[in-house]
Amino acid sequence: MWPTIDLFTSYLFGLKYIAIVLSVMMLISGIDDLFIDIIYWCRRVWRTMTVYQRHAHLDHQALYQPEEKPLAIMIPAWHETGVIGPMAELAASTLDYENYHIFVGTYPNDPDTQHDVDEVCARFPNVHKVVCARPGPTSKADCLNNVLDAILQFERSANFTFDGFILHDAEDVISKMELRLFNYLVARKDLIQIPVYPFERNWKNFTSLSYIDEFAELHGKDVPVREAIAGQVPSAGVGTCFSRRAILALLADGDGIAFDVQSLTEDYDIGFRLKKKGMSEIFVRFPVMPDAPNQKMALGQNARALNVICVREYFPDTVSTAVRQKSRWVIGIVFQGFKTHKWSDNMALNYFLWRDRKGAMTNFLSFGAMLLMIQLVLLQIYQYLWDDPWYFLSIFSGGPWLVTLLWINFCLMINRIVQRIIFVTAYYGLAQGLLSVVRLFWGNLINFMANWRAIRQVIQHGDPRRVAWDKTTHDFPAVDDVNRARRPLGQILVAQNALTPQGLEQALSHPIQGLKLGGMLVYTGVITPWQLAQGVAEQSNVEAEELDAWQLDPALIARIPADVALHYAILPLREEHGQLVLASESDIDPVSLAAIGRKLICGVRYVIVPRGQVVVGLRHWYLDQTESKHRQQLDQAILCGFLDQRKAEELWRFYTSRQFLFAEVLLSLGDIGNAAMKSILLRFERSQGSLGEFLVAQSIISSATLDRALDLQQKLQVTMDDVLQAGGLTKMQLTQLKGSTL
Repeated sequence: MWPTIDLFTSYLFGLKYIAIVLSVMMLISGIDDLFIDIIYWCRRVWRTMTVYQRHAHLDHQALYQPEEKPLAIMIPAWHETGVIGPMAELAASTLDYENYHIFVGTYPNDPDTQHDVDEVCARFPNVHKVVCARPGPTSKADCLNNVLDAILQFERSANFTFDGFILHDAEDVISKMELRLFNYLVARKDLIQIPVYPFERNWKNFTSLSYIDEFAELHGKDVPVREAIAGQVPSAGVGTCFSRRAILALLADGDGIAFDVQSLTEDYDIGFRLKKKGMSEIFVRFPVMPDAPNQKMALGQNARALNVICVREYFPDTVSTAVRQKSRWVIGIVFQGFKTHKWSDNMALNYFLWRDRKGAMTNFLSFGAMLLMIQLVLLQIYQYLWDDPWYFLSIFSGGPWLVTLLWINFCLMINRIVQRIIFVTAYYGLAQGLLSVVRLFWGNLINFMANWRAIRQVIQHGDPRRVAWDKTTHDFPAVDDVNRARRPLGQILVAQNALTPQGLEQALSHPIQGLKLGGMLVYTGVITPWQLAQGVAEQSNVEAEELDAWQLDPALIARIPADVALHYAILPLREEHGQLVLASESDIDPVSLAAIGRKLICGVRYVIVPRGQVVVGLRHWYLDQTESKHRQQLDQAILCGFLDQRKAEELWRFYTSRQFLFAEVLLSLGDIGNAAMKSILLRFERSQGSLGEFLVAQSIISSATLDRALDLQQKLQVTMDDVLQAGGLTKMQLTQLKGSTL
């Protein structure tokens, strides 16, 4: 018995020195954290008393002032089956922005994800699949380099450039106003980062909920202070926008490779690279306050914090996946960071490098302190509950300075707990704020295991830059799993018996310049305009209807501004079940349909009408009224007995089916891609004059190309005089009609 007691006493003696070392190191870390707290709260109070006394907070309506610049969203995807579709669906239905494209990086050895992305691309023309050159999984940076290369190729083929490049993961839920915010800032800032707030799960899921504790404090306090002191912002890998200037600088710096392919935290790496180049970085907490003043909030939530533009996503909910993800962060930030980012002459930057790297130490310190506390608590329980127990000398006796040190650490720990409660409560409510105290111990355990795994991987590979990308799986909120992938129009027309396979092959092998397949088939008389409308309607999963533009309600016409009607080539048919039913001659993609609904401030759906009926309607209601004179000529011909009603309707259908929009002719020539045209039309909405003049003024096309397109449009379109002559009217009768219609 005595040797055991002696051994335990020696153990307690050794524990005292361990406690001393832990206390000193925790004191250093605690003072470091306290410094950040003091800076944050002093800065917040000062700005409240000075800046915001002179200037009101910027209203979110200001984000609508700049025109929509083209933005590219880059998404690396390895084994992301079933996730890309919901993301594109959610983005199209919720984003208050239209001029964006999503580029998804897939791998040649991941056919399931590729198939999933193919189906999404069929529905969403602004989603593009990229297949990486090498089989996966490579690093996330390597995937992003492939995506960026594809974007630059797309720019060359589409003849336009992106102003902003945005990082997101496939499982991200993007805030409605995120792209508006990036669009507002990207001309002045080179790296823009918005907060990340993980989704909540059941309160018992401590693993997933530990992320909300860490991100709430990190993006609520630490990163804003970092930006204020050092002017440097670490990218979170999601919700980050780079300016075109930044991307080109990264490409030049890396000899054509923007992202470090050996880095597991390329986002963190880029923040430092851009800072060294003197570029401007900003962390933005921009709240969009709701119009309804009575927003439902949980106890303790702060309205401005709750409505901040941010990224939402589910984080790992099992210990193994959380450890894998966090160990990747440790390797990238600490071990790879030591090799990549050396200490510099900028002391403020060095200070935050120290804060980033101390995580490798504090994770062990926190876990060690937790083990020490558990042992001492168990010893106290034993001495209190056991009958006639052995009493051991406290490890804190004989040194009042140690007790003082422990009390200081205790106060610093209380401050840490209070700070975490404040920032978690501000976004998630008081219940989650209080539960964050309980989750501290669980979070420490996960971080400890992540550190050990990171060290083991680095030792195993011999070099931290050789560790492979270890992708973690995520969940995505359910949106819709209906497959609406579109079939080729030619196949649909053949299936509807409107066209034979031989006729389709003939049309494809003998195209008419200036016309797409459907327009060419109608122009040559192979199919009727109604058959084309039925084919396009089935392809778009909507209905087909006939349209008489002269019978439309003027009150409905007045609800659609001319720039919107001409931009999307739409006419209002009727109101039905609280929705405005629109007429279109072609498919309206989900992004454009959502944008139309936002611009008209109502729910919308559309139907497909036969060729030319919207074109002549737009001219009648919004342009030069020329079509009204043509219609009057036909009516007058009936009154004069030159035509009967049936013949006049037949000639009108023939005339309308051979009217084309200038944009369609220009697209068919191939000088401008469909993606570029969508971006151009958004800019054209704010301009004066014709589309052709705008294109030449913006150096998008040459004057020669404009003349060529206009000549082709005039050649393809028929005039009413030609139609009436084809209907049997003489020149004398035509002259008589013109005189009567004048």
